[in-house]
Amino acid sequence: MPDPAVEVLNLSKRYGEIQALGGVSFSISEGEIFGYLGPNGAGKTTTIRILTGITQPTGGTARIFGHDIIRETIESRRHMGIVHETSNVYDDLTAWQNLIFTAELYHVPKEGRDAWASELLATFDLLGRKDDLAHGFSKGMKRRLTLAMGLMSHPRLLFLDEPTSGLDVQSNLIIRRVIRELADEGVTVFLTTHNIEEANLTCDRVAIIDHGRIAAIDSPERLKATIQSVQSVEVGFDRQTPDLRNGLCGLPSVNGIRKEGDKIRLFTDDPSVVIPAVVAYAEREHLRVLSLTTYGPSLEDVFIRLTGLDTGDKKEERGLSCS
Repeated sequence: MPDPAVEVLNLSKRYGEIQALGGVSFSISEGEIFGYLGPNGAGKTTTIRILTGITQPTGGTARIFGHDIIRETIESRRHMGIVHETSNVYDDLTAWQNLIFTAELYHVPKEGRDAWASELLATFDLLGRKDDLAHGFSKGMKRRLTLAMGLMSHPRLLFLDEPTSGLDVQSNLIIRRVIRELADEGVTVFLTTHNIEEANLTCDRVAIIDHGRIAAIDSPERLKATIQSVQSVEVGFDRQTPDLRNGLCGLPSVNGIRKEGDKIRLFTDDPSVVIPAVVAYAEREHLRVLSLTTYGPSLEDVFIRLTGLDTGDKKEERGLSCS
């Protein structure tokens, strides 16, 4: 059986009195898109710094394609491409020059280098701007160029830190497509993100880290299945009535309610009971149902449940509680 692309073994890191990581363990298969989620200060950056050989762990270790990151740091790093959250393009160089300079830094052989650079620019919809200075590029274009630079060395493992944060729709779609194509070609992607929906759409598995420890690891759908009680029915009526909230709160199996724009979301652990009750209520009150949609729990719900994240949005304040 081949070695995992990444194998983390009881990794810990202490900064003085602060325990940044406390015995983190996980493995990532080759060709997998692995999401790493957690609140600020949870240990995401510390984990990445250790895996990329920037920081030494206090305890435990990790292996990159079988190479120990402590004893074989250089060899393990040869397999990596690293794309940081901040685009590190050189503004005074053209897009083409940025790629070639990166290739020289990583000792990419000259044979086939130009063809690969052209292919990457085309992939990220930048070929038409290859001779333009990066100084004039938008944030999304710079981000795409940064990702292309990270791929110049043909890495087997790509670390992506917040790859689509604050980008335009076009750049988001291009980057997500490229990530999936890379995985299809066998490249392993380690993705850190604050965008929970991005992890839900992109990742094969997700690890949620909190206070330096792994709270859960699984596919997004399986994680969501662990909290099926966080289900909801969203309904839109042709008009609002003064006692609508109280009336809907009184329906069977409704645990909470929240107004969302011109619609109302009813939280429940059994949508099959709530749906006919909503229809019957509308008939009694002479309301016309314009839309009726059921929702399962989201990855954001899982994230909040596992991390105990305080959103500063109490149930009573947002109208969620029916008590």
